[in-house]
Amino acid sequence: MTSPETPAAVPVRRFEGKTAVVTGAASGIGRATAIRLAGEGAAVACLDVTEDGVNETADALAALGAKAIGYRCDITDEPAAIRVLDDVASALGRPSVLCNVAGIGTFAHTADMPLAQFERIVAVNLTGTFVMIKTVLPHMLHPHGGAIVNVASTAGLMGSAYSAAYCASKGGVVMMTKALAVEFADRGVRVNAVAPGSVDTPLIAKFDLPEGADPKHLQRMMSRMGFTTPDQIAASIAFLASDESAYTTGAVLAVDGGMTA
Repeated sequence: MTSPETPAAVPVRRFEGKTAVVTGAASGIGRATAIRLAGEGAAVACLDVTEDGVNETADALAALGAKAIGYRCDITDEPAAIRVLDDVASALGRPSVLCNVAGIGTFAHTADMPLAQFERIVAVNLTGTFVMIKTVLPHMLHPHGGAIVNVASTAGLMGSAYSAAYCASKGGVVMMTKALAVEFADRGVRVNAVAPGSVDTPLIAKFDLPEGADPKHLQRMMSRMGFTTPDQIAASIAFLASDESAYTTGAVLAVDGGMTA
């Protein structure tokens, strides 16, 4: 099995000459997506709140011969996002691909969840996605063009116990994706989403069942195919971001081993 640092060879370079922005790029799906896009020719701006991790990703891309810069950026901070995107356009070229991968979550009994924790999950997963989209749109609108891929979740397509905040945030991402796809369909910007099921990433470690939880609820959250990998999700993100999906907008691609079938 290949590691995220040594991705399998890809047959085409669909992003040659393009600049991509990837949030959550310090690890997991974000890092795999950055590596996949770079392997297909993109210059990649890697964003994350974890400075060491995002710089490691940028260094890995440079080792592959790609142009890449790591940025420490809190995507809920609009002025910071604006500064980063302006620097990306200057240093790497006009962004034509945005992959919103950054996300957080946890299991909790809803009655016991502090409001601040609920608000933080929504802020990162939903508001942060909005901030990045709003910030990148001026770089993409006609006559330039661009593709935005948001990472939603099966939790945005169906209910999951102990996940009210996460489901609410990812359900919001799903509907925001569709709304923006309609709004910008004739303005050169496509907006799609990938909805992963259970992915083997560091984020999954945050989802420990709370004390007294019914473990039977886990059956609803698992595929008989087991966990997917960050590389498999990155492949789907790359397809939706590429010109191969030029007539696709407003789609939510479930990559979940049949969980939502």
